[in-house]
Amino acid sequence: MRILIGSAHPYLPQMRGGAQSSTHEMALALQQRGHEVCVVGGLQGKGLFGLRRRIELKLRRRSWVRDDHLGYPVLRAWFPSKVVADITRTFRPDVAMFQSRLPVELAKETEADVPTIIYLRNVEDSDLGGSLRELRDTSYIANSHFTAARFAQSDGISAHVIYPMIDAERYRTRSSRQNVTFINPHPHKGVDIALKVAEACPEIPFVFVKSWGLEAENEENLQAHAARLGNITIRPPTQNMKSVYGEARILLAPSRWEEAFGRVAAEAHVSGIPVVGSDRGGLPEAIGPGGTILPLDAPIEDWAKAVRALWSDEAHYQKVSAAALRYAARDEMNAERQVDQIEKILATACERGRN
Repeated sequence: MRILIGSAHPYLPQMRGGAQSSTHEMALALQQRGHEVCVVGGLQGKGLFGLRRRIELKLRRRSWVRDDHLGYPVLRAWFPSKVVADITRTFRPDVAMFQSRLPVELAKETEADVPTIIYLRNVEDSDLGGSLRELRDTSYIANSHFTAARFAQSDGISAHVIYPMIDAERYRTRSSRQNVTFINPHPHKGVDIALKVAEACPEIPFVFVKSWGLEAENEENLQAHAARLGNITIRPPTQNMKSVYGEARILLAPSRWEEAFGRVAAEAHVSGIPVVGSDRGGLPEAIGPGGTILPLDAPIEDWAKAVRALWSDEAHYQKVSAAALRYAARDEMNAERQVDQIEKILATACERGRN
């Protein structure tokens, strides 16, 4: 099959997040099965990568630019929904899958020409770019039971549940267990809670790994707190997550955002790293027995107590670590099984399109 995967969000390496990582690993897995995959994403003009794409757009006088350094073609445009119809005519996919940012807006441009699937990876209506009820003959995948239930209630749709695809070998490592790791110190991800937990546990080293870009005020606040507390190390974004999990004893995930899933929890579990996280959205579904789930508004003392229990009580730590490993090995997280499911859904959509 020729498969077009699209989102209005910028794509790797310009934007690093759970949706981008999941898409990349899904694209590679489908390609390994013999399918031809093309990804469409937004474009940012920042940095050397963005500058080169901007120059290329001007020189070639096209509405999108192509690069292949991820192992498959990626087409980038300022406004993907304005060019996705042209891209569809050029790539001629058998099926299209839209997700993350503005999937409805993208689907409306192509659904008359190609069978369409929407992979629901967020639960914010503003991210959809329209109502799911506007689409005619579209199939749906959701990244968690929480996400599927949310859209079943709000839009009356039925979605296949396929958890975010994780190539375990890209994350599995023997950790030195030397810090508490917090990924993406953004206000939506509960950076304020993480800072207070670090302050309440001065004896424990914390590592904050950047992901999304921060507003200048948020960046200054983060740096000032880290300097004042003394037990926080801030690290830049990285694609080598083994280097992050290779030092983590605990993953802290105090998200304020209504997470559709919580990919970082599943990544950490691959190496038996327990998670202390909030009860927001689908995050409890991702953490399961492999950690401690706390109400978002729990007192900081409760957060600190949960972290200290895993930090200091070795018997407790080993028990939860073993549970995390078992949870990571469940059938629903088996990548081969996930690809089988995706292939079946794609093939069914193609067959429906031919009829």
